[in-house]
Amino acid sequence: MNILFICSRNKRRSATAETIFRNHPTHSVRSAGTAESAVHKVNERLLDWSDIIFTMEKRHRDILAERYDIASKRIIVLDIPDEYEYMDEELVKMLEDMAQPYL
Repeated sequence: MNILFICSRNKRRSATAETIFRNHPTHSVRSAGTAESAVHKVNERLLDWSDIIFTMEKRHRDILAERYDIASKRIIVLDIPDEYEYMDEELVKMLEDMAQPYL
């Protein structure tokens, strides 16, 4: 399964998710951001590649819906606020707990 994690700037939340899940034995994982300043910006190619998309906030899902045809995509909103640093222990634990049921 191809999994895409999305936040705003792809510097902390989604980058952390990609780091902790990238060596999963049966899934491929990537991350991107919705902002112009994102390290890796979300695009049509990434969305087409993904089987499941995790967004950190509802607004990220809404931005995707405004910009792209995502009606056929499985999107999970994790509701993780932008208040954690990259690889923050609490963020890692939350991501593992919330994403695990889908993996």
